[in-house]
Amino acid sequence: MKKRLAVAFTGPSNSGKTTLILKVARKLINEYDKKVAIVKHDPSDKARFDVEGKDSYKFANTGAEVIVTSPTRTTYFSKKSENLDEMIRLFDNFDILLVEGLKSLALPRISIFRNSLDSDYFPYMDALAIDDSINISEYSLPNEVDILDLNNPDEVISWILENAKEV
Repeated sequence: MKKRLAVAFTGPSNSGKTTLILKVARKLINEYDKKVAIVKHDPSDKARFDVEGKDSYKFANTGAEVIVTSPTRTTYFSKKSENLDEMIRLFDNFDILLVEGLKSLALPRISIFRNSLDSDYFPYMDALAIDDSINISEYSLPNEVDILDLNNPDEVISWILENAKEV
């Protein structure tokens, strides 16, 4: 079985997590020829994938695990919170799994910040991706945290390939 890697991204709202994940995913797919899977955590349950009254909504509301498939997409609806192993099983065929959020998962984690750092994230991070808006010398960072350029997806990818967890 081939080696599969997983890494997580964390940071406050509007820090650039999604933008960085998109850049990294596109490069991994187009330039590194990798199969990429992405998990996004929706902690406030704001994402809307289904519309009340539609069949898929009715099916999902039964409490059953539901997969809706069409010629262009397959969507999985579940009423339970998945653990990492279950998400990996669902994706199955990937080289690199990028996770946005989910601080509870035991994965190497890149924290993303703009303008200021929040020390609440320090215990969870293995790397810090920032831009010029942050003066790193103003903070006491934990030892062993790698500093990455938020605007350099190649640097982030190199870190991922060296530090991601094999899953």
